[in-house]
Amino acid sequence: MLEVTTRDGATRHVAAENGRSVMEALRDAGIDELLALCGGCCSCATCHVIVAPEFFGLLPPMSSDEDDLLDSADSRTATSRLSCQVVLNDDLDTMRVTVAPEE
Repeated sequence: MLEVTTRDGATRHVAAENGRSVMEALRDAGIDELLALCGGCCSCATCHVIVAPEFFGLLPPMSSDEDDLLDSADSRTATSRLSCQVVLNDDLDTMRVTVAPEE
């Protein structure tokens, strides 16, 4: 399960299966403000989310490609990630993310 805060400040709970990316879970739940234009190939930053700090440390390190793409985002924060690069597992159950502002 994920807790997602959308751009309008609404909070939704989204079912999420282990082994799938956060981007896939949000897309499948109909959260359409997360564009994910590249389909999860880590070649755009349109699936940018901000991860709650208490979960950020549980994530694997980001790749240099992801870091470079996030550098292009004006709304990058210390806990920003591309949701296509965050694969769900038991440790991330109940993770909270916020969809980043539209660039």
